[in-house]
Amino acid sequence: MPGSRSFTMLMTLSGMALLIASGCRSQKETASSPVDVPETFSDSGTQIIPEKWWTAFDDESLDAVVDRALHANFSLLTAWQRLHAARAVADRESSFLLPDLEASLQGQVNGPDDGSGQPASISPGLSSVYEIDLWGRIRSGAEAERYRARATLSDYRTAALTLSAEIARTWYQLADAQSQRELIGQQVETNLTVLELLTNRFETGQIQGVDVLRQQQLVEATREQQAHAESRVKVLEHQLAVLLGRPPGSAIAMTPDNLPELPPQPAAGIPIDLIRRRPDVESAFLLMQAADRDLASAISNQYPRLTLSASVSPAGDHAGSLFEDWALSLAGNLVAPIFYGGRLSAEVDRSEAVRQQRLYEYSQTVLTAFREVEDALIRENKQSESIQYLDRQVELASRAYEQLRVQYLNGSGNYLDVLTALDGIQQLRRDHLSARLTLVEFRIALYRSLAGSFETENG
Repeated sequence: MPGSRSFTMLMTLSGMALLIASGCRSQKETASSPVDVPETFSDSGTQIIPEKWWTAFDDESLDAVVDRALHANFSLLTAWQRLHAARAVADRESSFLLPDLEASLQGQVNGPDDGSGQPASISPGLSSVYEIDLWGRIRSGAEAERYRARATLSDYRTAALTLSAEIARTWYQLADAQSQRELIGQQVETNLTVLELLTNRFETGQIQGVDVLRQQQLVEATREQQAHAESRVKVLEHQLAVLLGRPPGSAIAMTPDNLPELPPQPAAGIPIDLIRRRPDVESAFLLMQAADRDLASAISNQYPRLTLSASVSPAGDHAGSLFEDWALSLAGNLVAPIFYGGRLSAEVDRSEAVRQQRLYEYSQTVLTAFREVEDALIRENKQSESIQYLDRQVELASRAYEQLRVQYLNGSGNYLDVLTALDGIQQLRRDHLSARLTLVEFRIALYRSLAGSFETENG
């Protein structure tokens, strides 16, 4: 019977494929990272980092701004759509593990003199094609895309983490810029007061005119600093607005008051936990896994393929017999590659090189993660020492200025020394503010290097 012959043919093809499979090997080797993971970091605090690390600053306004950015920042929204695309590709590749099923319908209207006796003919049908994944080629390809989709999710989480750090840096840079603007404004007023005093003394013949000119120069130099400070405030406001998904000229409802007092230094934990926690490291690992599955698929592509097909159609070709007699057709096709000009083996070589490349990229990502933690720890500690030295310099410069000012007013000093001391102490106070900002930025870098993924609205 036709049905038994078709079944026998399919069983014969399957048996041939299994015999060939016994002589083939599949690729299941996985690479291990050559990085030696240290047991501990060189330094560490004791504070536990919250999942949303920026809340450690206890700044409700900053919390609100970061939350707004996580919902509205266009770069982050772009990363989310990239994740959607990667998941769709994974679903598409997984669909090849299932049979294809297609329906068809052909119709024809006959003329009155064609001799057929039938005014119309309709020919519906169903057809299905299915490749048996003997060596795991299709499954390996689907697994590779699933790994890439998971890596894209990690990339999205990395983007969210980076955005939160950028918001926090911009927020406190704006706080510093506003404080600098206020401080320089006070210094302008101080210098104008001194200028007025010197002008009065010059008019009474107590001092030389050059002292007035030097003080006027200091006033103008301080006003120049004031103009730079005002410009910096506006630029940072524009930057913050764009990070929030708004036009640069739009008003910002909340602005920072001043730089925060840092909470206790966070606990660095152990390096192996950092590898498991950081989303950028996870992404690099998943891409390495995807490359491994790509290699397995490329090796399997050198082996024979077994494809089964089936179709169902009516035996008659007119509308009256549409649901009466149906014909079933089964077929099998076994194809073994023999000569492809070396492109299959070349693809294996390429895939193996890419897998090794991903391994090295993963290893470098791990080392970079360790370095970022160590750098942030040492920079914060040394910056704290630097601020202590600046405090001492401000104190000494203030005392020196007071002594020189008194000597000059008593007629026993040179105003150039007073002017130099006044300019120096004003610059030290501006440097002190900048040093405090740098300390906060180092703390943000430490939080960023230690933090893991956190929940967002999307994922």
